Amino acid sequence: MRLENERESSNVEDRRGARMPGGRAGGIGLGTIALALVAMYFGVDPSVVLNMGQGMQQPVEVEAQPIPADDPMAKFVAKVLGSTEDTWGKIFKNAGHQYPAPKLVLFSGATPTACGTGQAAMGPFYCPGDQKVYIDLGFYNEMKNRFNAPGDFAQAYVIAHEVGHHIQNLMGTSDKVQQARQSAGSEAQANQYSVRLELQADCYAGVWAHHADGANRILEQGDVEEAMKAAAAIGDDALQKQAQGYAVPDSFTHGTSQQRMRWFNQGLSVGDINKCDTFSVANI
Repeated sequence: MRLENERESSNVEDRRGARMPGGRAGGIGLGTIALALVAMYFGVDPSVVLNMGQGMQQPVEVEAQPIPADDPMAKFVAKVLGSTEDTWGKIFKNAGHQYPAPKLVLFSGATPTACGTGQAAMGPFYCPGDQKVYIDLGFYNEMKNRFNAPGDFAQAYVIAHEVGHHIQNLMGTSDKVQQARQSAGSEAQANQYSVRLELQADCYAGVWAHHADGANRILEQGDVEEAMKAAAAIGDDALQKQAQGYAVPDSFTHGTSQQRMRWFNQGLSVGDINKCDTFSVANI
């Protein structure tokens, strides 16, 4: 990726090394965390799971430090976030709206959120209660070593996907999906709503890449392949086969590898948010 000309976002909170309030991880039981780790890995709205165990919490203030000048990964994240702000700011402005950008929180281990206690093992996630994206940068080592999905554009795709959930929250899509999940006739049906939500976030990540590259030519040879490889690596079928040797489609919550690649490429190819309606198509 070419990020030399990209600005660093000022909406980054560096909580790495900060103590949890009260010196403990909060009021979520281990069972709830275990469910969250399974259901939320790589980007699921944490309120779907965490709020089953407790109500939506008030945002908790945690001491945050400026990004160190000698921390290239943190600066990379800040530049990617800045690029998403510029892209979505223009898209919203063209539609006659102002874009309230999310904050991105860097943390290590665990951190309080308005959706409950965030754990590094959850992977990156977005909390609609405080409109913040949370990431432990150790996840990028997981992408490289566990999922064999290295590369800076693959890392940027992770952030863009979470920002996609922010867009869904702003547009009211997340609330509608949560209501639909609660009234679903079966767990499999409820999971299908989650799949469509996740695939739309993948498409929105592609929309960002389309516009960012058009504006500043950020993509280099091999970048798109990196993102596609990452999308394939974290498909439900790939993850389940890696964990247990077989896949159970009714339990999918994010979409298959092919679906995730398809919808990211859809956004990347056309750059039109209106082409990301995963809820109106019969075949996703």
